[in-house]
Amino acid sequence: MTQQPGREAFAAGDPLADTAAIGVVLAIGGAGSEVLLDLATMEALGADPDPVIAQGGQVGSQVKMRLGSAWLIANIRSLRLADASPGHAVAQVDFLGEGDEERLTGKLYNFRRGVTRYPVPGCRVYPVSTVDLKQIYAADDRAHIEIGTVYPTRDIRAALYVDAMLGKHFALLGSTGTGKSTSAALILHRICELAPQGHIVMVDPHGEYAQAFRGNGAIFDVSNLQMPYWLMNFEEHCEVFVTSAGTERQIDADILAKCLLAARARNRIGAEIPKLTVDAPVPYLLSELTNLIQLEMGKMDRAGDTVPYLRLKTKIDEVKADPRYGFMFSGMLVADTMAAFLARIFRLPGDGRPISIIDVSGVPSEITSVVVAVLSRMVFDYAIWSRNEPQRPILLVCEEAHRYIPSDRNADGSSVGRILGRIAKEGRKYGVSLGLITQRPSDLAEGVLSQCGTIIAMRLNNDRDQAYVRAAMPEGARGFLDAIPALRNRECIICGEGVGIPIRVAFDGLEEVKRPASGDPLFSELWTRTGGEDQIITRTIQRWRAQGR
Repeated sequence: MTQQPGREAFAAGDPLADTAAIGVVLAIGGAGSEVLLDLATMEALGADPDPVIAQGGQVGSQVKMRLGSAWLIANIRSLRLADASPGHAVAQVDFLGEGDEERLTGKLYNFRRGVTRYPVPGCRVYPVSTVDLKQIYAADDRAHIEIGTVYPTRDIRAALYVDAMLGKHFALLGSTGTGKSTSAALILHRICELAPQGHIVMVDPHGEYAQAFRGNGAIFDVSNLQMPYWLMNFEEHCEVFVTSAGTERQIDADILAKCLLAARARNRIGAEIPKLTVDAPVPYLLSELTNLIQLEMGKMDRAGDTVPYLRLKTKIDEVKADPRYGFMFSGMLVADTMAAFLARIFRLPGDGRPISIIDVSGVPSEITSVVVAVLSRMVFDYAIWSRNEPQRPILLVCEEAHRYIPSDRNADGSSVGRILGRIAKEGRKYGVSLGLITQRPSDLAEGVLSQCGTIIAMRLNNDRDQAYVRAAMPEGARGFLDAIPALRNRECIICGEGVGIPIRVAFDGLEEVKRPASGDPLFSELWTRTGGEDQIITRTIQRWRAQGR
């Protein structure tokens, strides 16, 4: 084999001569370095029965470098043939962390993230072993959940540190069909098992997760949500009741603000508050609100000025009469049930069912964003106003997050994007954690993904989505990102606060009863079935016309 500069570094005389070095360091940078690898040695490693050593030197695998009495661990980001040195390849590596060396065996122990010492050119490079990886990925004493196995091993468990992951938000990203919903259910099930008295609220826009959490969660939909309309703040009232645009919208909003404040003040609770605001969640009657609008309209001298009042009154009456809105605007929801509503939705106490699944698939599309906005704001406001009380942190999980926190180019001006964006920026100060699940990270509002301290990235097929995730990931994880388009179903790259170092993980399987109802239909099988079509159509039309499920 042709000799090249640095080849003598493989010569005898090293105390670890029984461990084959696979290369030497050529150049050093701040977060990584350039390594020259011996292709013949790497080919010999390929026959090793240890799957980790067999993959030593491949893209995505780890290597180690000996620095005095310490080992430096790095991840291989890319490989190319060395032009001036046949039989060798040049690898770009990212430093992950370092650990101490056990004197007698030379093994790694006490691994820690980050680098304090850097190698020099000519330093030998070795493949890591399964024993090394067990030390690197071993979970420490912090509270954690196990969600799968670390690639490429068969038995090293992948741990997520719950406090670090929830304390700084997390995002689960993946294209449709990659197993994203099942993986989300797995993570939430593990959290529920760790903390059966926890407080988790999940917004489910497609009705997928009720099936998965029927045994250990509280399921809410339009049939039992019973969310009082008076919990809305003024901005949310405007989204529902104000239909005009431009200058007319401001006129209508001013009228609504005046009448809404007066309606809240007529309640006994409102009367006891010295400085009542239009945003205060004080019960009021919708009929009281329309009567006040009617009275204000009667004070006008000219008939032409009554149009904004009639517009508001007509819209409120329309919402009251529409049975689709009964879960929120029913006349039965006028009592002061705020305490009971918060206790039900936030699981206070949890009673062994720490998660609430809020199925909004049956909510009329016109007010879906308002419903999600109210739920999200209630979580945030509760955390703010309970700061002097014993703390009860809440995890808010949003499936299809790009629908609710859209980027500027997709923004529709709804309040839900603003409140979720505020939770992303400020929530951790008040004990509110945000979990975002989306298939289109590039459609999220700018900066929201970067607020997530832990990113769980499954396969992403779109180039723009990949670029968006790449920009949000820390520098040390960039080498893993190149594997995102090549991930198999139910595999992911995890980086950030929730893991010790960036890892590639194969998720555990999940029992059938714990899986969400998100499986793809088997056309070839279902199209072979016949019979009963008349009854199917009849039942479907009946539910369709009744707007019931």
